[in-house]
Amino acid sequence: MTENLFDNIAKKYDSEKQIHLAKKIQDKVKSKLQETSDKVLLDYGSGTGLVSLDLADSVKELYLVDASKEMTEITSQKIKQKELRNAKALEANLLTTELPFKADIILISLVLLHVPETQNFLAKLKNQLNADGKLLIVDFDLNEKITDKRVHNGFEKNYLKEVLEGIGFTDVLSETFYEGEKLFMNQDASLCLTVARN
Repeated sequence: MTENLFDNIAKKYDSEKQIHLAKKIQDKVKSKLQETSDKVLLDYGSGTGLVSLDLADSVKELYLVDASKEMTEITSQKIKQKELRNAKALEANLLTTELPFKADIILISLVLLHVPETQNFLAKLKNQLNADGKLLIVDFDLNEKITDKRVHNGFEKNYLKEVLEGIGFTDVLSETFYEGEKLFMNQDASLCLTVARN
């Protein structure tokens, strides 16, 4: 992931389009957070907290972790403004760092497409999960119209299932939940939620 790129766009990140998309993602993720009031949720690649800050009331503790310093600072300000006592923003790159705690739920939303080594990254996330913990991946379905070398062009559901099961995840389920115009690199695209158990 290019931290500098995200540092540069941090202050302009909360556009109307991003907020709209984040709300769609948030609603879908929230539907998977039943009986989680005693759980620790880690949102990795949390950006400015658009998706997960409003999930704080669904969990015991919420950690918003991002490799971008600027994004993390904006999230910290939002946590203060909202007076969220159970949320904390941390700057860290999970490709190179292990966090000093484990989570019951890990959310990565529109993060995987930026990570070249998919399998290695997902294995690192698995290590951050408690036994029987859940990994929630929100990303684009495979889109042949995208040909940018800086990102994956989305993910095919069976491919993701094979990778996740290959590193020890179980109960892998994927569903497409939203389609929109010019969502991904100015192309029409669909979003998929994949849930896997540790």
